[in-house]
Amino acid sequence: MRSLQLFGDRDLRITEIDAPPPPAPGEVQVRVKALALNFLDVWGFRGMAFAKRKMPQAVGVEASGEIAAVGEGVTRFKAGDPVTMYGAETCGHCAACRKGWDNLCENVAGIMGFHIDGFARELINRPERLVIPVPNGVSFEQAACAPIGFGTVQHMLFDNAKLEPGESILVHAGGSGIGTAAIKMAKAIGCTVYTTVGDDEKGEKAKALGADYVVNYRTERFEGEVRRLTKRKGVDVVFEHVGAETWNGSLLCLKRGGRLVTCGSTSGVSTTMNLMQLFQQQYRIFGSFGCRIENISQSLDKMAQGMSPVIDAVFPLDEFQQGLERLEGRKVFGKVLVTF
Repeated sequence: MRSLQLFGDRDLRITEIDAPPPPAPGEVQVRVKALALNFLDVWGFRGMAFAKRKMPQAVGVEASGEIAAVGEGVTRFKAGDPVTMYGAETCGHCAACRKGWDNLCENVAGIMGFHIDGFARELINRPERLVIPVPNGVSFEQAACAPIGFGTVQHMLFDNAKLEPGESILVHAGGSGIGTAAIKMAKAIGCTVYTTVGDDEKGEKAKALGADYVVNYRTERFEGEVRRLTKRKGVDVVFEHVGAETWNGSLLCLKRGGRLVTCGSTSGVSTTMNLMQLFQQQYRIFGSFGCRIENISQSLDKMAQGMSPVIDAVFPLDEFQQGLERLEGRKVFGKVLVTF
C-alpha cells in the first residue's frame, strides 16, 4: 500500500509499504481518505521533532477515513463507517486518560506523524477507543479537520479560557486553520472578535467569517489598534499561537483579569515578560496542547450543524508537496488537505 514517508530533513517520498495485519481484538482498521496538514507537519518536515525518531516514518497528524475491518470485541463500529482518529498514542489507563484527558496522558508514546508513524498511509490499525465516529452530513475533508483544526480550538476556548457569550476576543493569525475556526466558534456565541492577518485580502475573508475588527499586523501594531478599538479597556481573551513575536503585545491587549490561552510558538519558543505586569493586571495564562477526545466529537457535532471548517485547498496525494509548500509559505486561508 502507499504511504507518505519522511526519510530525513525535507525528504518526503510516496513509497510502498506492507499493509497492516487484520485488526487485533479491540482494534479497527481504517482506510484513510483525507489528511489535513498542520504546522506540526512542517516542523517534522524541517527535522524539528523534539524526540528521536526512527526513519523512515509515516507522516500525518490529522486524518479521516472509513472503517475497513473490525477486530474481535469491537462494538461501536462496522465496515464502511466514516471516522476520524485521535492524533496521539495514549495509554488509556492512567488517571488522566481515565478522566478523558488523553492530552495529559502520563504514558504517551508520542504524537502521530511527529514522534511515531502517522496517518499518511492507505490503511492503519487503531484502538477502538481512539477512533471517533463522524456524523451524517460531514465529508471526509471536513472530518479530517476535526482532531486539530477544530478540536484544539474547542479545547482552548471552552475547556481552558472558558470563553463566555458576549465577551471580546483577539484571535491571532485569523487566516490560519485554527484561527478561522476560532473566529467561527467565538462568533457563534455572540462574542466581539478582533483578529490579526498578514494582508488585506485575508482581512476581507476574516470579516466574511464574522470578525468584527481586523488588523493587518504588517502595516499596524496590533496591540495599539486593539487598545484603541477597545477604548484602552482591552479584550477578555487572547487566542495566541504565534509565539515570541506577539507574546508581549498580546498581554497588552488584555483587560485587567483577562485570559490568554496559547497552543503554539511558530515565531519562536522563547520570550521575556514583565512579571509585575502579570500580577498587577491579574492575567490568567493557559497553556493548551491538543485536545480531549470529547472535543473532537463536539467539533464534529458543530460541523454537522453547519459550522464548516474553512478549506483553503485540496491536493491529491501525488501533489502533497504543493500543499506543504503552500502551508510553509503562509499563503493559506484555512486548512490545506491531501486526499488518498
